[in-house]
Amino acid sequence: MTRTSEVGTRASPMIHAILTEKPLESLEVFQSVGTSADGAVLTFEGRVRDQNEGRRVTGLAYEAYAEMAERELRGICDEAAARFDVGAIITAHRVGPLEIGALSVRIMIAAPHRAECYEASRFVIEELKVRVPIWKHEVYADGSARWVGAAPADAAPEPLSPGNRASEDTP
Repeated sequence: MTRTSEVGTRASPMIHAILTEKPLESLEVFQSVGTSADGAVLTFEGRVRDQNEGRRVTGLAYEAYAEMAERELRGICDEAAARFDVGAIITAHRVGPLEIGALSVRIMIAAPHRAECYEASRFVIEELKVRVPIWKHEVYADGSARWVGAAPADAAPEPLSPGNRASEDTP
């Protein structure tokens, strides 16, 4: 599955928001970013680490609500383009199983000046982490696994049972 949302001319920034199962290194969209108006091109890459919170990670998988994730990712890129003087924003996030060291997210920004590149890139990654419905399932060396960033089990709502369901006549 590769999903791309694209719009752009030099009059308005070129924007790509991509959710894919393919390795990010293979996406051609990253091969030519920026124009002669752009004095800076910045790439941020997030990779799968071999540890998290003191535990050895052996692999992970990302799952997403694809349509919503792509729409929200595009919205974040549009917001960054409106806030910062940029010529291009390309953001791609992997879904599916990933090995240690694999690229999980890549953001490439082209702008006339480096400050806008850094600010726009930081904005995109921070907003992506908070707003895009992508979930990470980590697998550990001891054989256990957990959803990272999910609510703790003791905070989960109780499942509905006949004793705690609202009656149908309750407003």
